[in-house]
Amino acid sequence: MTGSVELAGRFEEHRGHLKAVAYRMLGSLSEAEDAVQEAWLRLGRTDADGIRNLGGWLTTVTGRVCLDLLRSRAARREEPMGDAFVPDPVLRPLAQVVDPAEEVLQTESVGLALLVVLENLAPDERLAFVLHDMFAVPFDDIAPIVERSPAATRQLASRARRRVRGATPSSEPDLGRQKEVLDAFLAASRAGDFEALLAVLHPDVLLRADSGALVRGAAASKLIQGAKAVAEQALMFAPYTQSARLVLVNGSVGMVDAVGGRVRSVMGVTIEGGRITGMYILADPERLERLGAPGVAG
Repeated sequence: MTGSVELAGRFEEHRGHLKAVAYRMLGSLSEAEDAVQEAWLRLGRTDADGIRNLGGWLTTVTGRVCLDLLRSRAARREEPMGDAFVPDPVLRPLAQVVDPAEEVLQTESVGLALLVVLENLAPDERLAFVLHDMFAVPFDDIAPIVERSPAATRQLASRARRRVRGATPSSEPDLGRQKEVLDAFLAASRAGDFEALLAVLHPDVLLRADSGALVRGAAASKLIQGAKAVAEQALMFAPYTQSARLVLVNGSVGMVDAVGGRVRSVMGVTIEGGRITGMYILADPERLERLGAPGVAG
């Protein structure tokens, strides 16, 4: 019989993978942690000796927990995500950009742009897509979770795949080029150079700023499209860029504004052809406080 200490050790071997699954399902780091903890509790109520593939079992259980959370979230009409919703970012120091191994690892990350698209999928579609397309879980294992046949589950994933491909913007993969563009954006913002801002923004750039439900006025949540409007917005908040610095946001170069160790905003971007095509800003004080940013908020 598997002892509790041995079982805990085996579970810890899978924790990172399970958190990655839950994060892609939920777009929330705190909810992802909760989902992984629930998977551990369910394992404790199960005869672990009867589980032949612990990793596969834990992955499907975590997926089921996340599906329940997504369905509950969708049912709470009084708590809409909102058009400007930005998922929790994953932050790492930019110093890792010089490490070739870390540059390769960015392919393991999921960008904020993709997470925004995933938010628009139905819960069952999101589960099928994430588990199958991102983690290679067979449809036979996913089908019982969504209470459909394997063929119907395959259709769920196929429909989600089409929506994801059609809505997720492409982005420059080279971290060095990303840094050049963000450096130019910061320099133009700090100098108040409107023309230089226009030069670094794509004509159809989309700014998505999520400040939470409590922030009002000019800093409230918003969607803004077009280089001129986004440049004007950048100049309005130019004073905040004085304390901003570049970091890795979900594996790509982004920006964090932190003062005295407290993060005030995080921005991820998509870049194509040397211009910023999308800006994803999280400035919700409550979520940023929960997020924490060790190593990047100093």
